[in-house]
Amino acid sequence: MSETLNSKFILGTVQMGLPYGINNTKGKVSLDDSLEILGHAFDNGIRILDSAEAYGNAHEIIGKFHNKYPHKIFKVITKLPNRKNVDILVKVEDYLKELNLNQLETLMFHSYDSYQNNIENFNILNKLKSEKKIKSIGVSVYTNDEIEKVILNDNIDIIQLPFNLFDNTNLRSDILMKAKSKGKIIHTRSALLQGLFFKDLNDTDNIVQKLKKELALISEISRKENTSISALALGYCLLQKTIDNVLIGVDSLNQLKDNIKSIHHKIMPQTIEHINTIKIKNLDLLNPSLWK
Repeated sequence: MSETLNSKFILGTVQMGLPYGINNTKGKVSLDDSLEILGHAFDNGIRILDSAEAYGNAHEIIGKFHNKYPHKIFKVITKLPNRKNVDILVKVEDYLKELNLNQLETLMFHSYDSYQNNIENFNILNKLKSEKKIKSIGVSVYTNDEIEKVILNDNIDIIQLPFNLFDNTNLRSDILMKAKSKGKIIHTRSALLQGLFFKDLNDTDNIVQKLKKELALISEISRKENTSISALALGYCLLQKTIDNVLIGVDSLNQLKDNIKSIHHKIMPQTIEHINTIKIKNLDLLNPSLWK
């Protein structure tokens, strides 16, 4: 069971290329630590990485890993920049060279706006698919309205969206079932909401204070469940039948080991029901790009 669940994880690489996350006090992960994290992930059944041109030198680090360990080749999802008039053919060739790969697992639009700006480029994307330069086409979105529009496009294979203890089935259940009925593969991100779930409730951070009641409830549920918040958060995502893969990001090897270990905990059905009662009214609080 754990091996199957491990393979549901996608390892994010933004922390390898940039200092990232509300709870990140260490900054960018070093090259040596990044290579160690990648090696441990591969050895424990994680086969997909999530990256992007916007993630600093993350592509280069993955490429160095592939060059150093040619028998440990990851499938890589990467994202086009949000700029208009991007030469997709040139970008894909650059990405393949940087990543030391022959094929991208998925070429993804980094936002709904980027997707809209490239509607006329799907003939190029389908050509890249036919040439086996990319396997799938995807879009990273935030809102249910964006998902509604994206699922109408038969050229889109994968939708990446936020899903977690706060951004939960209350908000996402119906749209996820609709997306699955259209044959879309669902990847979720923000399982740990960039580390917000681990923040001290007395932290003066504006977002922490606005979500203090809900954060306290998560702590209470994890105590009753006798498990860590990370195990609760990841387990909740992994148990969703409409979710194919769950994206996780780590700042250290120990964090990755803890995440992998946490999936052995089986969450009780009544705990799932309790989590499903959480309803955040101000949805802007669930979008890290809007945090101030």
